[in-house]
Amino acid sequence: MKNNVVRISMIILVAIALVGIIAAILLWQIDKSQKDVEPTIDDIIASSVEIPEITTNLANNQFIRLSLTIQTDNPKAAEELSKREFQVKNIVIQELSEITEQDFQGKAGKQMFEESIRSLVDPLMQTGDIERVYIVSYIIQ
Repeated sequence: MKNNVVRISMIILVAIALVGIIAAILLWQIDKSQKDVEPTIDDIIASSVEIPEITTNLANNQFIRLSLTIQTDNPKAAEELSKREFQVKNIVIQELSEITEQDFQGKAGKQMFEESIRSLVDPLMQTGDIERVYIVSYIIQ
C-alpha cells in the first residue's frame, strides 16, 4: 500500500513539473513573438538620424552632393549616432572618394553603397546597431 502511495505521488509530481515546463515554454514563445513585431514608422523616425548634405569628389573627379538618413535599432543609439555625425561624414567622404559615377549607377550600386556605409558605421556604435542606411537625395555633376 505504501508503494502505491509513493508511486502515485511521484506520478503527480512529474505531471505537475511537465505542466510547468510546458507553460514556461509557451510564455517564452509568446514573449518572443511580441518582440518580433515590425517597428512602426514613428519608431523608425525616433531611432533615425539625418546626415546633412555632403558635397565631395568621386574617384573620377566628378562632384557628388548626397544626403543620408541612418536608422538605428533604438532611440538611444540614434542619440549616440547624432554625436558621431562627424565620424559618419568622414566615412562617407572616404567611401565616395573610392567610387566612380558608374559604381553609383542603378539600384544595385546605390544598395552596395548603403550597405558599405552601414557596415563601416556600425562598429563605431557602443549603444545599439545600425539597421539601415537610406540615400535620401543625391546629385552627381
